[in-house]
Amino acid sequence: MSMSSTQDFEIPSVELMRRNSEQAGALLKTLGNPDRLLILCQINRGEICVSDLEVACDVGQPTLSQQLTVLRAQGLVKTRREGKRVYYSLASPAASAVLMTLYQIYCHGGNEPPGK
Repeated sequence: MSMSSTQDFEIPSVELMRRNSEQAGALLKTLGNPDRLLILCQINRGEICVSDLEVACDVGQPTLSQQLTVLRAQGLVKTRREGKRVYYSLASPAASAVLMTLYQIYCHGGNEPPGK
């Protein structure tokens, strides 16, 4: 069943949407924290070490550490250690897709966010 002639994808069943809604809700809840959202936006640009992430996000080390712990627990980021440095990269294609959509709406071209 198609949504309309302009849409070329199938509408998923209610059962499928129900099964996936919990996972989608958890992702959106995680992204709902402004610090985590900013951290993920920076990580989505490419792998970054913790010290550079702290500067890029302009957040204190305790806040950064706490939020990175949440992001790791949710499976949204992965780490790589090189000597004493820890590098973070995005581990979730779903999170990347949502972040890119948010970027297009709120950050692209320096435009005001919708509703402003």
